[in-house]
Amino acid sequence: SSHRSCKETNLWPEGRAAVSLELPVAGQQRMQPAAYLKGGLPCYSLVNAFQWIQYSILSNVFVHFYGVSFTEIDWLSMVYMVVYVPLILPATWLLDARGLRLTALLGAGLNALGAWLKCASLAPGRYALTMAAQAVCGLVSTACSVAVLGNQLGTAIGFLLPPVLVPNTPDDIDLMAHNISIMFYGTAIVSTLLFFLTGVVFEEKPKYPPSHSQALLQAMPPEDYSYKQSIINLIKNVPFVLLLISYGIMTGTFYSVSTLLNQMIVTHYEGEEVNAGRIGLTLVVAGMVGSIICGLWLDYTKTYKQTTLIVYILSFIGMVVFTFTLDLGYLIVVFVTGGVLGFFMTGYLPLGFEFAVEITYPESEGTSSGLLNASAQIFGIVFTLVQGKLTTDYSPRAGNLFLCAWLFVGIILTALIKSDLRRHNVNSGIMNMDVKAVSDDSFTLIILLHLNGWLLLN
Repeated sequence: SSHRSCKETNLWPEGRAAVSLELPVAGQQRMQPAAYLKGGLPCYSLVNAFQWIQYSILSNVFVHFYGVSFTEIDWLSMVYMVVYVPLILPATWLLDARGLRLTALLGAGLNALGAWLKCASLAPGRYALTMAAQAVCGLVSTACSVAVLGNQLGTAIGFLLPPVLVPNTPDDIDLMAHNISIMFYGTAIVSTLLFFLTGVVFEEKPKYPPSHSQALLQAMPPEDYSYKQSIINLIKNVPFVLLLISYGIMTGTFYSVSTLLNQMIVTHYEGEEVNAGRIGLTLVVAGMVGSIICGLWLDYTKTYKQTTLIVYILSFIGMVVFTFTLDLGYLIVVFVTGGVLGFFMTGYLPLGFEFAVEITYPESEGTSSGLLNASAQIFGIVFTLVQGKLTTDYSPRAGNLFLCAWLFVGIILTALIKSDLRRHNVNSGIMNMDVKAVSDDSFTLIILLHLNGWLLLN
């Protein structure tokens, strides 16, 4: 295909080589087949999210099967979060240094390994083995955390299928083991197929950069990028730190509610394990719809802070309503309030990623999203432990009120975030901007962007 080139322009500091930025002529960019095949990342992310929630939504079943407490079953969910926190920095370094394809292959392989290890834990007394298998799967979450849609869909399926595949049969352990084996072996087979599919069809990156801001980042010489300095830049970015905490609160709340949903439902509606899963499904599917609508709204208006703040407030209201209607005795009410809560709370997740990318450009998207997820895991662990304790010792309402209080704190922090849409400004070509990428010797590369939109495309 024909290209027009931005001729070598003196945009680099003295002593640095100028860069020739090649962009397709406007109108010649096309969706490449590989773009569709990159569904491998959301697909194995889907299976990984399914494996995260499959124990929690059947907590009363696995408590009986393994002969352990509810807290120990909760740890099968929280181990994902514990593993994520120390490994996110090495994982984002691997993504930046070695590329997306290798990271995806490694993640898909570990996903399959963890699933097969679970098949070896199909007997009472093998809780330690199933915990180890879940920890292996938790490693994968560091590699696929940015695949938001895949995570959401996997969680939705994880709420729906396990209660159907593994009904509660406390009087027949052999039947329970058989039903669990169907779920475990089915997951292992699908995970293995996705590993091979990822190896065959997954490409490193699209042929053309998806935006002008990405084209400029790709034009940056690799020797002028420092992963360590990128982390330091993000930590010094006050708006990002505020978002880091508020995102952690919101997502940690979602993790805690998802993990403890079965316990909350069966406390007030005994024997309704299947409907607990359906309520979880409603929560996540409504959130996927919310994600799509919020994404379209952002694309149209670019009102990142306003949209994030409004969704945060509505999530808080949804959590309050869910808390005070959970014990009314009407499951249909729980379905409705759960759906409203999910629409805003789960719909917030991609908003946080997009807002972070905007206020931290040109830092690596993988690094900023990794730190956001690390914050979410830390809050998720703390919230799940505290809410679980309050739910067990007092009532589900006490645990939910604890989360409501923290969501209110998150609203205040979100309101304090200064909106600086750096990526949007570069893509629009409406202002000059310093793009910093500091090497290990603290040399600061300043790219003075004097390129207007018409120059980039013509």
